[in-house]
Amino acid sequence: MRSMYDLIAAKRDGGILSEGEIREMIRGYTCGEIPDYQMSAMLMAICLRGMDGAETAALTDAMLHSGDVVDLTEFGHLSADKHSTGGVGDKTTFIVAPMAAVLGCKTAKMSGRGLGHTGGTIDKLEAIPGYRTALAEVEFREQVRRIGVSVIGATGEIAPADKMLYALRDVTATVDSLPLIASSIMSKKLAAGTAAIVLDVTVGSGAFMKTDEDARALARAMVDIGVRAGRRTAAVITDMDQPLGRTVGNALELEEVLTFLSGDDTGLEDLREVSLTLAAYMASAVHGYSPEEGYRLAERAWRCGAVYEKFVEWITEQGGDRRWLTDPGRRAEAAYRRTVVCASDGYVGRMHAEQIGLCAMQLGAGRRTKDDAIDFLAGIRLLKKVGEPVRAGEALAVLYTSREVLLDAAEERFLGAITVTEQKPDARPHVFDVIA
Repeated sequence: MRSMYDLIAAKRDGGILSEGEIREMIRGYTCGEIPDYQMSAMLMAICLRGMDGAETAALTDAMLHSGDVVDLTEFGHLSADKHSTGGVGDKTTFIVAPMAAVLGCKTAKMSGRGLGHTGGTIDKLEAIPGYRTALAEVEFREQVRRIGVSVIGATGEIAPADKMLYALRDVTATVDSLPLIASSIMSKKLAAGTAAIVLDVTVGSGAFMKTDEDARALARAMVDIGVRAGRRTAAVITDMDQPLGRTVGNALELEEVLTFLSGDDTGLEDLREVSLTLAAYMASAVHGYSPEEGYRLAERAWRCGAVYEKFVEWITEQGGDRRWLTDPGRRAEAAYRRTVVCASDGYVGRMHAEQIGLCAMQLGAGRRTKDDAIDFLAGIRLLKKVGEPVRAGEALAVLYTSREVLLDAAEERFLGAITVTEQKPDARPHVFDVIA
């Protein structure tokens, strides 16, 4: 086995590392035998020279086996998971998870908290009074077995090597590396144990991948890793050049989900198409349906109310307040709000999704640091989206927060994220492609 020095030199010169060398390198780093300075050098070499498919798969496998691996074999081929690479207003888990359960998938999902624009899936679920994000393993499995869906916070030590490497990448300018990004995401997804994985790879101003080319490359890399690991894997490339749906913020997004699941998709065409497509590919992976048949079945389950009923069942099974779900009058509202108005006539030509996300974070909906507390009631309700006509003085959005002092700066940022044009912009598709 070559020394760490020799491995760094080999990768620096464009060489290929063997599976055994990669596995030993990750083991050595996680147990403290390899120092940060050597691993930093290796990460920079990977960032500059890249990794081929076999190396990336080996790195992923080494990271996923650095900690606990969830055993979902009792659910056989029915276990399925969905993962998003992130975005603004991304609330599809709350639709796709119960939808997949209605379609016969076993969705045993472990999710994380957010750092940035808004809360993560677990933070958003905690906006529901009483919801328990931590369940004993036996309770978690029993719920999935009985009703087909459970979403909890990540437990145990899932891919601890990834946490260590990401912390190092974050301070060594090596985050932006395709094999490192792909292996980081997939090590956690594979460790979660599902037989089928559907990836929502977002692209645009509010996504990690800003260009179509980069999004496709990441999608192909992750699908390749999944296939090499023996999992049925698909990647759906979706638009994130503007927020998904019309709300950004934890409780606001859940309210929008409830509106959608109740059958009202007015102005939510993007949320409908992305959610149905993701659920269709989960059903396709599990049951062998064509994606078209999966989409048809998903849409029928939504329109007949079965997905809404499954959502309520799932949330209440985990302690969520049924009255909060079914009675809008039970939901608290932010103490302060401000309507943001347009300065000129025209069309909304662009919404810079990342800046809108940062605006929501300014209002308290997200975290700047991991120790920040989230204001569950803070966020943004979008009254206009790209391509829609606006008049001077007409409302563009409503900002919500529990701290009035935050409104001026948030309004300024929001207005800076909106471009009004004389001509109506060309429509962008909500789903660009699927790699499976």
